[in-house]
Amino acid sequence: MGKDLKKKGVLRETVEAVVIALILALFIRAFIVQAFKIPSGSMEPTLLIGDHLLVNKFIYGIHIPFTDIRLLPLRKPQRGDIIVFKFPKDRSKDYIKRVIAVEGDTVEIRNKRVYVNGQPLDEPYAYYSDDTILPGTVDPRDNFGPIKVPKDSFFVMGDNRDRSYDSRYWGFVNIKDVEGKAFIIYWSWDSNDHMVRFNRIGKIIR
Repeated sequence: MGKDLKKKGVLRETVEAVVIALILALFIRAFIVQAFKIPSGSMEPTLLIGDHLLVNKFIYGIHIPFTDIRLLPLRKPQRGDIIVFKFPKDRSKDYIKRVIAVEGDTVEIRNKRVYVNGQPLDEPYAYYSDDTILPGTVDPRDNFGPIKVPKDSFFVMGDNRDRSYDSRYWGFVNIKDVEGKAFIIYWSWDSNDHMVRFNRIGKIIR
């Protein structure tokens, strides 16, 4: 009888430990940090297809599920931040882009050059693969705006400017859809060469 009680006690402790671990994992994923994999080349060369990132979910405030409430925000997204967000046209999908302009800013693109509030941005991260300049009447890729960013919203773009589907095409990201700030690469796999990119592991994302 005593052995049976002891086995039940051990089983109960094991189940409790597993349940607690699962709850903690779900809490961490929901409110603190989340893993994200780069699926496309829109952020090259800053982020490559196959990069696996960690996303800081509490820096912009803990988002209470099913509400627009954010608790204890350290700060709002700023120009230059690389953010993960729910795609406004299909909120079942996560996108990753760089914040180019914040609420109240006026953004304009002239012949591929980005201007915010009338001043050209210094963008060492921007990459252009096509020398062709498209007129704004044909495509907003190279000539866009000017347009003012509304309240609680952000204008975002991919670093791979000629190969990015971003705010130039579908509009602004609302703060309620922002999930967090990408901050480190913890794994990177090159599917073409079938090898680990060891030089990218541990790289801080800027």
